[in-house]
Amino acid sequence: MAHYRIGRLEQEIQREVNDILLKRVRDPRVQGITVTGVVVTGDLQQATIYYSILSDLASDGEKADAGLKKATGLIRSELGARLNIFKTPELFFERDESVQYGSHIDQLLNQLHRDDPKL
Repeated sequence: MAHYRIGRLEQEIQREVNDILLKRVRDPRVQGITVTGVVVTGDLQQATIYYSILSDLASDGEKADAGLKKATGLIRSELGARLNIFKTPELFFERDESVQYGSHIDQLLNQLHRDDPKL
């Protein structure tokens, strides 16, 4: 039964963090960040938030990581005010590489079609 609660909480955290990043965090380093997923531990004490950025540059990734670390306190306090839970989970941000990987695969497929139009 608890798995449903965890799933609902993950969806709610994802929606709220996206909204907070868009409307409340004014740091230019976190502009263009999209939350792609959230994983909450079974005891609801920790949440890992996966995000992606549009840029492929390593420097932009480092800047986004630094901006998120700086804004973690604000994001957590906003979540505490918006969510109706006993204790707000501790937040950890990790970059989601699946979007970049999918883009790379798409580029390889397009290159294959250009090289051999029969495919």
